[in-house]
Amino acid sequence: MKSLVVYYSKTGVTRRAAVAISRMLGSDIEEIVDLKDRGGIIGWLTGGRDSCLKNPTEIKRPKKDPSKYNLVIIGTPVWAFTLTPAVRTYLNKRRTRLKKIAFFCTNDGSPGNTFKAMEELCKKKPVAALSLSTKDMRSGEYFDKIRKYVSKIKK
Repeated sequence: MKSLVVYYSKTGVTRRAAVAISRMLGSDIEEIVDLKDRGGIIGWLTGGRDSCLKNPTEIKRPKKDPSKYNLVIIGTPVWAFTLTPAVRTYLNKRRTRLKKIAFFCTNDGSPGNTFKAMEELCKKKPVAALSLSTKDMRSGEYFDKIRKYVSKIKK
């Protein structure tokens, strides 16, 4: 099965999870790049606001066409209990090109309504979903959780 991992990561935490998933599955990988400056306190505040209000953002045009893949795994950090504006924009523009999907998120304790919002945007159910907490990522527990997630995806 040909698969693609696409993700947005501001701090590198979601990137680390995306790389691990990609390696375990032998997937291609692509980062979603938000063209809006999300740095500093102003970037943090506007990022949370934009997430809450479901505002899209401008993203760098992805190089990989998701319609060329049997499965697209989409990853996002959780901002204000939901997905980031960059992932929202990616899904809005590419949802019709997604055959099968899986989700993962990184968060400070709860995925909130992230997976529900992603499912509504895609208009289809994911084959698997994985929530990784900051504690998981710091302790290394994320690796075992990703292994189980990948096993579920492969079924």
